Amino acid sequence: MTDRYDYVIVGGGTAACVLAHRLTASGEHTVLMLEAGGEPKSLWINIPAGFTRLLNDPVYNWRFQSEPEAGTLGRAISVPRGKGLGGSSLINGMIYVRGQMQDYDAWAALGAAGWSARDVAPYFKRMENYAGGGEHRGRDGPMHITQVAERHPLADAWLQAAAQDGQGLNPDYNGERQDGFGYYQVTQKKGQRWSVVDGYLQPARQRKNLTLQTAAHVLKINVEAGRCTGVTYRQGGRAVTVQATREVILAAGAVQTPQILELSGIGQPALLQSLGIALVHAAPRVGENYIDHFATRMNWRVKNTLTLNETAQGWRVPLAAMQYFTRRTGILTLGTGLVHGFVKTRAELPTPDVQYFFMHASYANAAVRKLDSAPGMTIGVTGLRPTSQGSIHIGSADPLAAPVIRPNFLATAEDRHTLVEGMKTARRLVGQPALADYIVSEMNPGADVQSDDQWLDFARGNGQTIYHPIGTCRMGADSDDNAVVDSRLRFKGLAGLRIVDASVIPAMVSGNTQAAVMMVAERGADLILADAKRPAPDRAPARAPADIAA
Repeated sequence: MTDRYDYVIVGGGTAACVLAHRLTASGEHTVLMLEAGGEPKSLWINIPAGFTRLLNDPVYNWRFQSEPEAGTLGRAISVPRGKGLGGSSLINGMIYVRGQMQDYDAWAALGAAGWSARDVAPYFKRMENYAGGGEHRGRDGPMHITQVAERHPLADAWLQAAAQDGQGLNPDYNGERQDGFGYYQVTQKKGQRWSVVDGYLQPARQRKNLTLQTAAHVLKINVEAGRCTGVTYRQGGRAVTVQATREVILAAGAVQTPQILELSGIGQPALLQSLGIALVHAAPRVGENYIDHFATRMNWRVKNTLTLNETAQGWRVPLAAMQYFTRRTGILTLGTGLVHGFVKTRAELPTPDVQYFFMHASYANAAVRKLDSAPGMTIGVTGLRPTSQGSIHIGSADPLAAPVIRPNFLATAEDRHTLVEGMKTARRLVGQPALADYIVSEMNPGADVQSDDQWLDFARGNGQTIYHPIGTCRMGADSDDNAVVDSRLRFKGLAGLRIVDASVIPAMVSGNTQAAVMMVAERGADLILADAKRPAPDRAPARAPADIAA
């Protein structure tokens, strides 16, 4: 007999773990979660600095790459995506940014009713266990959030330079306003990474109404008479079909959710026909509207201080390890950013349009996080709300083949202008007196780069994604032909199918996206539970198998 569950969650990453926790909390619903990867077992997961190892580990990273494009000088760019329970929350830089509240008002203006700043603010508070103060922050949620504990003379000098440039200091960019400079907030507890597995999945795993399957690669969503009835997945060399009596919930992320839909015959008819996939439901916008943050890394050779380039290599590494394992402090607690900056590149802008990531380190190879041997510092620069749109589609009917990722970075004049102005502003800040005793020279792009065309060439030739893909199944109003799901995250034109992950985000949030994805899942869970109060479809009742996972 085919197993039946009320809900089948496809994916085991950030959004899926939130959903698993919230949907099973009452005990009323049976839930199956399917994850293609495995259990998070690596020692490097809990060590914050371990992300440098995991970013290149095929056990925990799908290691996708973009297609070479003219806008980035024909380069294939790495697009890391987390693999295994916890998804990208296992391998990311742990930086926690809500974004600007105006971002969510923009979502509502795009047709995402119920997703305004006022609507989403309670969900951010609900998920936060923030170590700082402030009436806008949550203190009892499942996700531990704290300010970076480490300090460094270069970072303090960078903050002084910002003040000398007329920029404000802001101890809580997730509070009332975002603009200003300060130390980043991270998803950590007592010096260790705190992932969605820790915050959401572990409590859910104690419940008998959750079944969790790993190494379960979903092959397709099954549809009968316009209704999604379940999924088929591959596990241990055999195909398994399960039924969802209420809904299948796609939570595979902005890269793999459109891939699974298209493999199921849901997508652009011409594309599916060209690959020999029978059309189940025409949805031309599946895989479109792909948006990501594109960043450059400017770096400088420095003097008069030790940087990570020296302290994270050679004979000092055992000392750092001893400090971490005895006190949970030191350089092994660091992620991808130490100090933040949210700035306006033009005075007339209402809110910041550029984000900075300062680290007292420089990379010989930024894509694989290989450090320089001599002292250096880096400022990552990204435009907060890119408008360039690309696409993610399958290139093969093989469910194990990687999707075709075309980011179309820097396609709009707005994105190009914002990034160039952001880099110019970073150079101006470094030129302030506070950093004069530390700076030897600008390594990249180098002092010879002066014109806008030169800045842009540097960005095209050296920029990378910072791993924030969104939008490939965007939400919107019922009347919006460009929207794949409605404002309740229900798939338009198919019953019994909902999408709850970064793919539904209609426009980029101003900052790192993990917080927004958790918020989407928190609110998505409420929408699902509210709809669950309605009568279920006319099918046999859900049952939990005898060997259901505890």
